[in-house]
Amino acid sequence: MKDTFKHRGMRNRLVDTIASKGITDKKVIEAIRAVPRHMFMDSSFEGHAYQDKAFPIAAGQTISQPYTVAFQTALLEAKAGDKILEIGTGSGYQTAVLLFLKFKVYTIERQLELFKKTSLFFKKMGYRPKKAIFGDGYKGLPEEAPFDGILVTAGAPTIPKALLSQLKIGGRLVIPVGDENQIMTLVTRKSEKEFEKEEFGAFRFVPLLEDKN
Repeated sequence: MKDTFKHRGMRNRLVDTIASKGITDKKVIEAIRAVPRHMFMDSSFEGHAYQDKAFPIAAGQTISQPYTVAFQTALLEAKAGDKILEIGTGSGYQTAVLLFLKFKVYTIERQLELFKKTSLFFKKMGYRPKKAIFGDGYKGLPEEAPFDGILVTAGAPTIPKALLSQLKIGGRLVIPVGDENQIMTLVTRKSEKEFEKEEFGAFRFVPLLEDKN
């Protein structure tokens, strides 16, 4: 699959759409404009790639709505070189946006089918996260902590304490919290024991699953 002039034109229109919904971070907008979302989807669904909506992928998961990807990325307020943990690699689209912004990305996926598919895709496309891990996102990645930012791409009924403990002081956790519908939540670590929580409206995600063993 190629990235053509036509695809770039469709991305420009997508950028106009998400900007009209309130995304103002210029670097995030540039990332959405640059990353070829159609390559993260089956070629037979290419016509859906630049509509501002989520779309089903393998293992009962979805590729997130571009506006949601932009919104979560902007909430991180990260800068080039920051160490970011992504919970839920999924299609790899959000990962690619984070990598475009020159973050050091560690990404975890619990669905083996998706993990294998996305790992091969990253190699083929030249995307290089610091680590791509098959595992339980609820536990985070303590061996690589602390992180400047943690971004969760699935809905969690509560905020996992393990993720809070892996934030740097000053670090930001962006996570959708809730069962059926989720509230986009930002948690900033103010000190060793103090956390500040802000909420940013309703979103809808697939559930963040926890390994029970």
